[in-house]
Amino acid sequence: MHLAGQFAAPPSDRIKRIEPAMDAKTPFVILLAFTLALGPTHAARAADIRFGNVLPTGEVYRAKITSLREARFTGIVPQATDFSCGAAALATLLKYAYDIEVDEWTVMAGMLAKADPGKVEKQGFSLLDIKQYVEGLGMRGRGYKVSEQRLRSLRVPGIVLLDTKGYKHFVVLKRIAGDRVYLADPALGNKTLAFNDFMAAWPSKAVFVVIGSGFNRNSVLLDAKGGP
Repeated sequence: MHLAGQFAAPPSDRIKRIEPAMDAKTPFVILLAFTLALGPTHAARAADIRFGNVLPTGEVYRAKITSLREARFTGIVPQATDFSCGAAALATLLKYAYDIEVDEWTVMAGMLAKADPGKVEKQGFSLLDIKQYVEGLGMRGRGYKVSEQRLRSLRVPGIVLLDTKGYKHFVVLKRIAGDRVYLADPALGNKTLAFNDFMAAWPSKAVFVVIGSGFNRNSVLLDAKGGP
């Protein structure tokens, strides 16, 4: 795994790889595979810029330039489709909290193998789909309804379903510090919300956590600096 930004990659013996497995039997699945294969052609990426004849000695030096989008999505697996926020949120959690080398496509393929593609196309993935995928990895996935006090004491990142004026969207709840809630949003990147605004957009009061060995206590998801 390669952590973004200044976070170093973990030793190779900690990396676990998951290979996608899906029986592509429906037009939707085939279309999905084609869409993801194309990828976002317009995404801005980091680049190495060479500067020549700038230093008095005439030497050439390089500077790594990080795009604003990459900076905003540090420590996040971005979602590639309108309905894949659940897959991207889970991929973010597995990759950056458990050092599992996985991407959004791998998670989507695994969840689609057991889900109804037509339903997913219309409604997106559910927490049940996420739970089944996690348990297929030999880990446990648990959803808990929590009080405000217990929410503030949470010390591991989890997945929550936000509902903003009827628009439902999975994000990773990173941590809470004072009146600020730090989120890893697979659509918008790292962001913060005022605590009351978060509570208003989170009607279920349920948080989904992954339980398993190999949790990275130095995860970027626990670092409030990962957000704006």
